[in-house]
Amino acid sequence: QVQLVESGGGLVQPGGSLRLSCAASGIAFYIYGMGWYRQAPGKQREPVATITTGGGTNYTDSAKGRFTISRDNAKNTVYLQMNSLKPEDTAVYYCNAELEGYGMNYWGKGTLVTVSS
Repeated sequence: QVQLVESGGGLVQPGGSLRLSCAASGIAFYIYGMGWYRQAPGKQREPVATITTGGGTNYTDSAKGRFTISRDNAKNTVYLQMNSLKPEDTAVYYCNAELEGYGMNYWGKGTLVTVSS
């Protein structure tokens, strides 16, 4: 059974930092591309950052310079370090695992990040 379990969300003041974690089980983690997505209230889910099996990263414009995605294949975990948080970063953050070309795509249940004073 595949599980992606996010953690690390919470309430933070503007300008603060959070580190999200996503622990994967039931998959050969090291061959999956991993990503973080988010869904704000009343909006569609959108990508935030992705990381390939080789460690290549990609960020949306809103995340560039503030967020860092990383992975630890030994721990089957992907991280999202978020700095300089803004109220508009408030959303449920979801972890995604994709094995491109094989139709394997999995989602976690999400962790809520609230940026507010």
